[in-house]
Amino acid sequence: MMERETPLKRELTRDPVECHAKAPEKQVLKGCWVSVVPLDVARHGQALFDVSHAPEDGPALWEYLPYGPFSGPSEMTPWLEHCAANPDPFFYAILDEAGQPSGMASYLRIAPAAGSIEMGHIWMAPRIQRSRTASEALFLMMRHAFDDLGYRRLEWKCNAVNEASRRAAKRLGFSYEGTFYRNMIVKGRNRDTAWYALLLEDWPAVRDGFEAWLDLDNFDENGNQKKPLSDLMPHQQS
Repeated sequence: MMERETPLKRELTRDPVECHAKAPEKQVLKGCWVSVVPLDVARHGQALFDVSHAPEDGPALWEYLPYGPFSGPSEMTPWLEHCAANPDPFFYAILDEAGQPSGMASYLRIAPAAGSIEMGHIWMAPRIQRSRTASEALFLMMRHAFDDLGYRRLEWKCNAVNEASRRAAKRLGFSYEGTFYRNMIVKGRNRDTAWYALLLEDWPAVRDGFEAWLDLDNFDENGNQKKPLSDLMPHQQS
């Protein structure tokens, strides 16, 4: 189990705020090794089913999500169509370097007036998990939320027993804010929800760390990193 985390303490404020955040639109986010594109069921649906339902690893991929696995493409397709039509959550397909659909992610709880938005409903095909492709996809969404859409708070929430998601949140620069106990019932089981957030004032240092990590000079000819992302991120309190 993970070490017990202590919520990050911040100064309280009632300062006046002007916020001009915008809702996400159907825009492609392009990186070096990945593209994050608005979900298109006709183009992405079959491939997304195939990469998420391999017999050896399909069930584990869906363990902490409130849906899935699906019995076949005919069951998954209506769910994908609902995802593609919904403005919140706003779903993307993640395309690998070869342009193959390899996962999904979304913005949700989109609140432009408050300047708050969440990243969630994230899953990656096993072949890109724990890779620079997966990390860059999430960085593109983080950068888009802050630099293009103008948000001041980006949230990450997960099942409190999902240690992989909690490690990912910390690795990406999010700070732990606390746990909401008995928060949901998911697939007939209790869910305690761990809350993480990245604030606008912390974003420049996190962005700099990510950009240094993603630099081509940080990878050898086989794509292996020379410095881990954790070495390039600002020190976190937890």
